[in-house]
Amino acid sequence: MQNKKLTLSLVASCLLATNLLSNELYVTSATKSEQSIKDVTSNVEVITKEDIEERHYSTVSEALNSLPGITITSNGGLGKSTSIFMRGFDSQRILVLIDGIRYNDMTGIGGAKFEHLMINDVEQIEVIKGSQSGIWGADANAGVINIITTKKKFGTYGSINTEYGSYNTKKLSGSIAHKDNKFDISLGFSKIETDGFTTVAPNGRNIKDFEDDAYKNRSINSRIGLNIDSKNRIELSHNRIHTKSEYDGGFAATEIKANTSGYELETNSHYSSAKYLNKNKFSDIKVYGNYTKIDRDDPLGFTKRFDGDLKEYGINSKIPYFDKSFLVTGLDYKLTEDKNNNKTLENKGIFLTNSNSLSNVILTQSVRYDKYDLYSNKTTGKIGLKYEIINDLEISTNFGTSYNVPSFYKLFDSGVGFSELEPESTKSFDFSLDYKDLRITYFKNKIDNMIDYNSNTFKYYNMDGSVDLDGIELAYKRLLISDLLLNLNYTYTRAKDNNNMDLQRRAEQSFNFALDYYGIKNLHLNLNGQYIGNRIEYDFGTYDIDAKTGNYTVWNSVINYDINKNLKTYVKIDNLFDKYYQTVDGYATSPRAFYAGIKATF
Repeated sequence: MQNKKLTLSLVASCLLATNLLSNELYVTSATKSEQSIKDVTSNVEVITKEDIEERHYSTVSEALNSLPGITITSNGGLGKSTSIFMRGFDSQRILVLIDGIRYNDMTGIGGAKFEHLMINDVEQIEVIKGSQSGIWGADANAGVINIITTKKKFGTYGSINTEYGSYNTKKLSGSIAHKDNKFDISLGFSKIETDGFTTVAPNGRNIKDFEDDAYKNRSINSRIGLNIDSKNRIELSHNRIHTKSEYDGGFAATEIKANTSGYELETNSHYSSAKYLNKNKFSDIKVYGNYTKIDRDDPLGFTKRFDGDLKEYGINSKIPYFDKSFLVTGLDYKLTEDKNNNKTLENKGIFLTNSNSLSNVILTQSVRYDKYDLYSNKTTGKIGLKYEIINDLEISTNFGTSYNVPSFYKLFDSGVGFSELEPESTKSFDFSLDYKDLRITYFKNKIDNMIDYNSNTFKYYNMDGSVDLDGIELAYKRLLISDLLLNLNYTYTRAKDNNNMDLQRRAEQSFNFALDYYGIKNLHLNLNGQYIGNRIEYDFGTYDIDAKTGNYTVWNSVINYDINKNLKTYVKIDNLFDKYYQTVDGYATSPRAFYAGIKATF
């Protein structure tokens, strides 16, 4: 019984650990340095390794969808085009990192390719909300999502996980690692194959009326670290994602027969990093080089064949002073290249962040200057304040500026030659009140010069006027009784363009709920779900009043059983009550689906 309660206490603390109760979580994305989450002024959400293992998420987007302020849309099932919406911003305006390496697709039109981000060997996912360009530079208008792979522990150990389920979905993943005082090394892999279901299905039609659209994903990640001595360390990492995805041609609204052309999108992406770390009595120094390579072959898509890469080099230093106060300063250089069209974009940046912790007040300030060869130079910044009024009651507020640069496709490849697009700029503000297990946040964002697509001229352009995104987030997490955890969050978002019209595909309201029960020995029962309110769809610039992509609730369930300390099995049911719905008009979603798996550790 004592061991059971200890396990429950550990799991409960991890499942409750995003903001409200934990003083033990550490994050790195808020200031480019490791901080306890309680010392961060920014709105931060953390999905922990325990969250992932208890809920058995397959994709990063599935995990993100459980957080307040975030919803997803997908053009079909597993591996099909997926968009993340954070406080009304879409994927193009969210900076996504894998261990600090940029994952954003600099070549396409939709930002980071969330559909190919499977969850394997992940320690935690950090979500920093609000403008972060003052720290990270371009494309962090909505915030930053940093996926951090598993940290090493001493010894030699590993795991293997296999799963089978609906649509002939087969998953196999595993990892092996070793750490001692001199060096550490790890290797992780995942393999996913599914027959899937149709991408396109006009609203109201059964997916069984159409052919299936399959998907394959092979992902590997490797890391090695060498401790030269107690003060100096070298780290190398490499991630590779190779995918093949069938999809349907034509527009969803007019497609009447799925997969008639048998289109297949193939991607091969590499994300590599080399770091030198030095700790001395004055500062912590990091010198690094990151490399992102994207090779895409899409026979029908907007960008078709593409071969491009991003090289990033930088140095930063964390200088502590006065108890918990510190400075982080650094330089970085980025060179983005479109090899197909012989185009490049060069960016040089310098940044400074200062954090002061004085009694019950934390104050953070950041400023960054970026110089571009194609655009005017940018200065962005951020200021944040957290104040503990009394025990269990604190307030925090943040104001920041950010910008988003056009992708190569928007600049060069849209069929109209070079486009004189300018970066868009954003101002963001939030205010939060935390009391015990409850957090209330008000957020307000204004985008100027927003880049949009004109379906009449088939060109991208900078909008006149401003786009407004504001709303409220509520989050409540509590251990109701000794064996029952409750997790609730609600978001209201108002997203208006320069003509005061609703932006499409933003859910006006979303509500997430989850119950976790541990009252039976070795068994964990979970029930979770999401409600989505009104969501507008466009049809070539006008509202499609017949599109029904909102006002639905989807329930899911997970059952975990610990056979012993090294062997666990689980069953997962998605769309428990077989709800028919669509997140994008004309694109299919999964009916009720069953999955079963087993995980062994050694």
